[in-house]
Amino acid sequence: MRFPPAFLDEIRDRVPISSVIGQRVAWDRKKTNAPRGDYWACCPFHGEKSPSFHCEDKKGRYHCFGCSVSGDHFKFLTELDGMSFPEAVEKIADMAGVPMPVRDAQEERREKERASLTDVMEMATAFFQERLQGPEGAKARAYLRDRGLTPATQQSFRLGFAPDSRNALKEHLAARGVPKADIEACGLVRHGDDIPVSYDWFRDRIMFPIPDSKGKIIAFGGRALQPDALAKYMNSPDTELFHKGNVLYNFARARKALAKGGTVIAVEGYMDVIALAQAGFENVVAPLGTALTENQLELLWRMAPEPMLCFDGDKAGLKAAWRAADMALPSVQAGRSARFALLPEGKDPDDLVKAEGPDAFRSVLAEARPLVDLLWMRETAGGVFDTPERRAELEKTLRELTSRIRDESLRYHYQQEMRERVLSFFGSQRGTRQSGRQDGRPGQG
Repeated sequence: MRFPPAFLDEIRDRVPISSVIGQRVAWDRKKTNAPRGDYWACCPFHGEKSPSFHCEDKKGRYHCFGCSVSGDHFKFLTELDGMSFPEAVEKIADMAGVPMPVRDAQEERREKERASLTDVMEMATAFFQERLQGPEGAKARAYLRDRGLTPATQQSFRLGFAPDSRNALKEHLAARGVPKADIEACGLVRHGDDIPVSYDWFRDRIMFPIPDSKGKIIAFGGRALQPDALAKYMNSPDTELFHKGNVLYNFARARKALAKGGTVIAVEGYMDVIALAQAGFENVVAPLGTALTENQLELLWRMAPEPMLCFDGDKAGLKAAWRAADMALPSVQAGRSARFALLPEGKDPDDLVKAEGPDAFRSVLAEARPLVDLLWMRETAGGVFDTPERRAELEKTLRELTSRIRDESLRYHYQQEMRERVLSFFGSQRGTRQSGRQDGRPGQG
């Protein structure tokens, strides 16, 4: 939704920015001068002990002198709380006591259609939950029990079961008056010109409801129970409600957990998220069965300035970490980066917390590497740089990598860091080679 600039100015002017930020920070009593509208606090975007985060009511702006984040009312809510821009506007308007602008007829119609579809998705969620607890769900319940998920955890994430039937969900919804067009629009059935009779999209699968940023169910993920299934995991198709590359599983719950502090952790799958939540890690999200996308990375940055990207300890997990690093590199800047937690080989988070407990996962997080370390490790680990040509090739690769950083200041610091690492790395190697040559030199006589 587009908002008139005059409306945005009005609600900004009516609400002191300190009132918005003050809901998330404790103002420093020594540095703050409230009568002048001048406030200081420890920055909510990065960990610090001395207050370097400043906001001025007169300007309606904030700035951190530690990590360089800055913005207005709306940016604070979108960057720290992960709200969408319309959500931030709605919150500020509510604080200002100003009614939201009236939507035009077309937008109003689309909003009503979306609301109708989310109602259908809620009905489907309840259907799957009921089937999980019924006779048909015995095998699914046994699987979840074997994976260590308690009934309370299953209920919390609203896990369900899609029976092995072509029409069970379709007929259930139709019997409750849901139009065929709405069932199709929600992606709950397979249909098309080449399919004479539509049939249920998910069959004989454990169901994971996927909520949007407000907690409304917009899609499902399904885990096959049959070992010979063509796809172990399957998601809803893209719909009016759902675009896979724009959504993170557990986003709404994790965003709420971040209000207590910490950063967001991105893992690879549904089960990892749920197992970690059961182990006490509530600030965890996951992409939906695919590699992390640019839009999903932007969502992570809206949640925290330095998200923790956690990858399985196998070759595929390491490749996924490389891809994520390459994707993040152009967009990093002061106060906006990522750390990479690499699990022990052959382990995923679910395996690790079950076998060794939550502290083992905390240890992995404590050893997370910054982006610059991951890039250096990739380009140098196992490499042989015993000739001028090979050393020059490494320097060229590092220059090309760092040149992709769009932020000029950060690009300079990355290039400086890489130069220092290269000098140290080659200096130690050169010293070893020279020592070897001296030891082997024929004597003078």
